[in-house]
Amino acid sequence: MQYSPLISKYLKQLTSLSTDKQATVLDLACGSGRNGLYLIENGVPVTFADVNSVAIDQVQQHVAMINNKQRANFWSIDFEQDGVSPLTGKYFAAIMVFRYLHRPLFEQIKQAILPGGIIIYETFTEQQAQFGRPKNPDFLLKEGELADIFSAWEILHSFEGITGSANNSGSKQAIAQIVARKPNLNE
Repeated sequence: MQYSPLISKYLKQLTSLSTDKQATVLDLACGSGRNGLYLIENGVPVTFADVNSVAIDQVQQHVAMINNKQRANFWSIDFEQDGVSPLTGKYFAAIMVFRYLHRPLFEQIKQAILPGGIIIYETFTEQQAQFGRPKNPDFLLKEGELADIFSAWEILHSFEGITGSANNSGSKQAIAQIVARKPNLNE
């Protein structure tokens, strides 16, 4: 399983944050868990969360095969339930989200990251419709939307544009990425 280059690029910060804040990194809508598994292999505690309980079970089996005593939590949760705020009262050193967009979660995500913690977010933009799925505008970021949502945070990395695919198939993808640090309360 190929993990995102953003995860390896910010591994040092994620390791430090999880140690300093004594909190896990949330792999939100983790799917196969590729990004969180890379962190577990590198000693970073992860909470894997996804609506698909079969996927969560498979990630749990992968963690067991790693034979790492590092802490891993598993959370089968539907983040899109009406009237539910699943992240309320939960806190993480960092949250990472890849290829998933549910706009009502943005404020919850921002609240759930501890001060000084980071967000790593990458998903498709509206331009993706010209290259393939998804095509539904509910699942596609508008131009500048991701950067705008985290504009009050310290931006460590920002990209919006067309790239080759993550699986090296040669197909193009329209994505937005952001890595940003939440301001400390005393700043």
